[in-house]
Amino acid sequence: MVVAVSGMDSLGERAAKMKEALQKSQTITDNVVTILGSFDSRLSVLETAMRPTQIRTHAIRKAHENIDKTLKAAEVILTQFDASRQAEAKILKGPHEDLESYLEAIDQLRSNIRFFSGNKGFKSSDAVINNANTLLSKAISKLEDEFKQLLALYSKPVEPDRLFECLPESMRPSLESPGNHKHHNSEHQNGTSETGGFKHLPLIPPRVLPLLHDLAIQMVQAGNQQQLLRIYRDTRSSVLEESLRKLGVEKLSKEDVQKMQWEVLEAKIGNWIHFMRIAVKVLFVGERRVCDQIFEGHDALLDQCFAECTATSVSMLLSFGDAIARSKRSPEKLFVLLDMYEIMRELHSEVEAVFGSKACNEIRESTFGLTKRLAQTAQETFGDFEEAVEKDATKTAVLDGTVHPLTSYVINYVKFLFDYQSTLKQLFQEFESSGETTSQLATVTMRIMQALQTNLDGKSKQYRDPALTHLFLMNNIHYMVRSVRRSEAKDLLGDDWVQRHRRVVQQHANQYKRNAWAKILQCLSTQGLTSSGGGSGVPGEGGSGSGASRGLIKDRFKTFNVQFEELHQKQSQWTVPDTELRESLRLAVAEVLLPAYRSFLKRYGPLVESGKNPQKYIRYTAEDLERMLAEFFEGKTLNEPRR
Repeated sequence: MVVAVSGMDSLGERAAKMKEALQKSQTITDNVVTILGSFDSRLSVLETAMRPTQIRTHAIRKAHENIDKTLKAAEVILTQFDASRQAEAKILKGPHEDLESYLEAIDQLRSNIRFFSGNKGFKSSDAVINNANTLLSKAISKLEDEFKQLLALYSKPVEPDRLFECLPESMRPSLESPGNHKHHNSEHQNGTSETGGFKHLPLIPPRVLPLLHDLAIQMVQAGNQQQLLRIYRDTRSSVLEESLRKLGVEKLSKEDVQKMQWEVLEAKIGNWIHFMRIAVKVLFVGERRVCDQIFEGHDALLDQCFAECTATSVSMLLSFGDAIARSKRSPEKLFVLLDMYEIMRELHSEVEAVFGSKACNEIRESTFGLTKRLAQTAQETFGDFEEAVEKDATKTAVLDGTVHPLTSYVINYVKFLFDYQSTLKQLFQEFESSGETTSQLATVTMRIMQALQTNLDGKSKQYRDPALTHLFLMNNIHYMVRSVRRSEAKDLLGDDWVQRHRRVVQQHANQYKRNAWAKILQCLSTQGLTSSGGGSGVPGEGGSGSGASRGLIKDRFKTFNVQFEELHQKQSQWTVPDTELRESLRLAVAEVLLPAYRSFLKRYGPLVESGKNPQKYIRYTAEDLERMLAEFFEGKTLNEPRR
């Protein structure tokens, strides 16, 4: 029991202590709340007291930030001013001493103008901009002068030797000495490069081109394109023209051409062909490369400058070709027209490439227009030639029946045509859409040959001796056939043409024999020898022929001698120029004459030999006749001794 009471007391004591502790804790809590409440009140008062100070501090900080910004802005402006002063100093010195530094100064001026244009709030901006623009205008003006001086300094006419050296070896003039070749070869190594056999010629030293490019770009940026174009055109066009004049190019009119002797004109045409090739493939290509480098990045200006600086030079060259194309047509001009047409066709692709821009339209059209005119004139000359051959009224006959000058002229003309086969095919294509250019060339050639035959038929009628008429036609048509067989014309005219005309030659040879020898061969026939007097008088019958019969035989021998001597005198002056034809004609005559003479001599010779003075009637042996026949058709003059 005592134990239980003791335990209860202990528990009560502990409860009392806990209560006391809780009361203290409550008291502390209340005190803390009171203290915190007091702090809140005091902080509110402090905050109210500190607000003006915070506002002033923020304002001071803002002021400092504004001051920093202002100082930085002032520093930038001062830097621009400083840069402007430096640029002005460089520009006042001019570009000649240090072009690179001068160009940098111009760029700096432009930068300054852009800066102050974007900072109009700065009260001196307008004044600074005006000053910079004035300075920039002066700077660009000096740049123009520098560009003009630099371009003029390095723009020199090209000497002909340097131009010739840019041609392939086969196209160069042949008058150069080995020493010159060595000199020019060293020049090649120092300044030219080669493409397709033609060497590139630097018309302006490569080291100068970047400077000219920089100057040109500055002028473009300043809006001075027209001044730049004018300077370039005036300087370079005169240099190109002078280069061509040094080469020998002349600006000639149709009237000038008409007055020239043919030999002089032919030489000038040959030169012009070389000039065209040199101008397009060397000079104009070189000028295009200069323009490409100076005006790089500005294609429209580049094309315009190139077009304007080459226009006069191209016109100089084309004027001569145009004068030839428009001058009076004549057969001998056909081949030079074809040569000129050939070079224009050869240069077609280069003209397209070099003058391909829109700005060069007029130049391109003028060039291709000349090509067309040359083709047209050449084709018309063809027609003129055919007509001229048929109507050639040369009265001078060839007395010996040889090949007429017209025949050799026409045949040589036709043979020359075949040297131009590809050119002629191209020329026909200018006007024909069918594409049958080969057959067209054959047709033209056949028409020319037929025109020649027609004319020869007319000329053959001038001869009084029918034998000479046929000899003349035989000679001339044989010349035509032989020439065709030995040339490319054979493939074009065909074997049929050759065989047909060979038969014509043979027909005229037969007609010659019939007309020349029929009468004399009658002297050697037996016809009419036994028709009178009653006695036979035939050799082998004891010489019992009647006097009339012997007299007839003497007359026959006498007539034969006279006629043969006349034929010999006359026909040894006639000519068969072709050796093979001459021998074959002599042989054909001998094959008819000699057997007939031998037979007549054998049969009737003894009758004459048994009478008085037989040598008076029997003058020749068959061998004598054969020897004399070998003198026929040699074209001997009357005073030449008999061989």
